[in-house]
Formats: sequence, C-alpha cells, structure tokens
Amino acid sequence: MTGLSKRTDDLAPRKPLLGADFRRLWVADGLSQIGSRVGFVVLPLLAISELGASPFQVSLLAVLETAAFLVVGLPVGAWCDGWRNRPVLLVADVGRAVALGSLPVAAWFGVLTLWQLYLVVAVAGVLTVFFDVAHQSYLPRLIDRSQLVEGNAKLQANMSVAEVTGPAAGGFLVQFLTAPVAIVVNALSFLWSAGWLRSIKTSEPPRERSRTRLVPEIREGLRFVFGHPILRAVACSGACVVFFQSMSIAIAIAFLSLEIGLSPGEVGLLASIGPLGAVAAALTTNALARRIGQARLMLVAIVGLGAGMLLVPLTGPGVQVAWYAIGGVISGFCLISLNVVEVSFRQMLCPDHLLGRMNATMRFMLRATAPFGALLGGISGTHLGMRTTLWIAAIGVLLSSAWLLTSPLRHTRDLPLEDAPASSVTA
Repeated sequence: MTGLSKRTDDLAPRKPLLGADFRRLWVADGLSQIGSRVGFVVLPLLAISELGASPFQVSLLAVLETAAFLVVGLPVGAWCDGWRNRPVLLVADVGRAVALGSLPVAAWFGVLTLWQLYLVVAVAGVLTVFFDVAHQSYLPRLIDRSQLVEGNAKLQANMSVAEVTGPAAGGFLVQFLTAPVAIVVNALSFLWSAGWLRSIKTSEPPRERSRTRLVPEIREGLRFVFGHPILRAVACSGACVVFFQSMSIAIAIAFLSLEIGLSPGEVGLLASIGPLGAVAAALTTNALARRIGQARLMLVAIVGLGAGMLLVPLTGPGVQVAWYAIGGVISGFCLISLNVVEVSFRQMLCPDHLLGRMNATMRFMLRATAPFGALLGGISGTHLGMRTTLWIAAIGVLLSSAWLLTSPLRHTRDLPLEDAPASSVTA
C-alpha cells in the first residue's frame, strides 16, 4: 500500500461538536453504557450471592453474553444496512430493560434459577449485537465525517465514565440493597436511554433494502475488511486481544471475591479505579493523535495494553490490591486510545452503503473469540487456578500486538484517510 506516510488535516483542531441531536445520542449512549457496566458486576454477584454459582458457572455468563456476536454478528450487519438505525437502537434498549427486569421479579417470588439468568444474559447479548452495530453505523449518518474522531472520543468518554461509575455503583447497590434491586436500576437505565433516543429530531432517510441475498451481502463486507491491509491487521489483532481479555474478564469478579476475599462494595470500587485511565484517554486521545500520529498511537497503545494486564496477576490482599488498579489504569488508557483512532479510521474509510456490514464484520472479529476465551478462562481458572489464568491472559494480549507491529502501520505516522467518502448527513 502506498502513500501511508501522507499527512492529513483530518485531526486538526475543529470547532466543537454542536447540535442537540448529537448531545441526545451522547446522553443515551452514556446511560446505556452505565447500565451495561452495572450489569458487569451485578450479574456475577447475583449468581454468586443468590444462586451459589462456582467460578466456572460465573464464567458461563461471559460466554453467553458474547456468543451472540458469533451467532448473529454478520447477518445483523447486512440487516442494519437496510434499516433505519434509530429504531434498532430503541428496540434493543427496551428489550434489554424487559429481559433484565424479569430477574428481580423472579427473585422476589423465590423462583429465580441459574438457567433463567443464563437465558436473560443470552437474550440481552443478542440485543447488544443489534445496538452496537446500529450505533456505530448511525454516528456517520448523524454528524459530518470530518468530526468523527471528536465524536467517537466523546462516546468513548461515556464508556470510560461508565467503567468508573458503573462497577462501583453496582457493587454498593448489591452490598446495601441486594442484587435484585441493583438489577432494577440496571434495567431502568436502558429505558432512560431509549427515551433520549426518541427525542432525536434529525430525519434519518429510509434505507433501501438490497435485493441481493444475505450471503453475498455478508461476503461483500468481509471482502472490504480483509482486502485492506490495515483493517485486516486490526481485525486479527483485535480477535486475539479479545480472546485473551475474555479469559481474564470471565474470572475477574470471582478472583477478587473468592480468592482475594473482597466484599461486593470493595469489588465494585476496585473495578472502578482502573477505568480512570480510560477517562484520561477519552480526554487526551485526539491531542495525542495529532502530536505523535494516529498510526504510532495505535502501536504504542496495543503494547501498553498488554503491559498493563501483566500487573493484574500480582494482585493480593491488603496493599497488593493496588496492582489490580494500576494495571487497570494503564490497560484502560491504552484500550480507549486504540479504540478511538481505530473506530474513527474505519468509519472515515468505509462507503456509507457498507457501514453496517463493515462494522458487523469488525465487531464479529472483535467479539467472536470472546465466548471461547471466556470458556477457556473458566476451565483454566478451575483447574490451573485463577491467578495462573490471569498470567496466561496477560501474556496472550501482549503477544497479540504482533499483528499491528508487523503491518503497514509500522512504516507510517498517520493513518491513510484520503480515501474517505463524503458525508451523508441529512438535515
């Protein structure tokens, strides 16, 4: 690929993102992100405290949550290219609220089972696939593509704030109000998000459904991603990172609760300290990308992500819990920096009619390995020990950087954005 070192003005300082509709999307996304992060802590704690689940049974929650991308991720991309995106977001938010709301009802009647919890997590996982694909395809249709880095940075800030506030809120809600009440709060956050989405005024033009059959449509999205050397490297690196991260995530709450002996409130608080790095990244990534270059930032971030995770297995009782927080700060900063640049690049590069399929292909690659990693994490945590599993996961993430370090990114400062199509914003 030629011209990779060509400088671009796409990341130069611009006027702030204005417009009430973007702010409404921003608020809706923030509420949805907080709901998801509350659930990250509450659902495993519900399984442990109310149903006596083992570490392996808890890890199955992560398997089911992410398996949806493996099963329906690619078809959803083709479907979303033929639908308006906002109705998809609304249905996904309301559906997740209803599914999660069934859990406290069952708990209060004394009929809650692990199987119901698994079913709810699986349903919510499918709805999350629709939400994520439609959400990433909706943004370039709502704002100008020249503002995508700034827009994505603001949306990543939502994720970062949610990662700080959500786990702590979830942990303390479980400790002081019980897990079922915490899930009620989780469900209400999705309904509130849906209310903000309904208030968006910008008219989204009808999407003309392709007459092409589903398989050829999916194949077109795959060809676009794997035919581009940088997108291909990002997809393969991301698949490996997510596999090993999922090993760690699947047992993280059980590790802190059962092996380190922390209370639910302490688990939530500790899980919220690390994401402070993600908040810092959301605020500084745009400036860092301009200063050192988008390509260089991606390479530094992928290595830093693995380095941060290497500190997590050092966690122990007392002051040694600081290793978990420090590792989380470093890896959180690097992950958000990587996400902002990579998501903005692919949105700028992709033609409008392929956005859904491109995003679905990338999300498929970035999520399809997650259930296998989570399952392996549960098995490894049971038979090899949870600390050993955390070491394996951290080393695996660090080695995953080889995909990007050996790609065309190593020869350039900035990403090649000159092929970006024009904006398709509708007033």
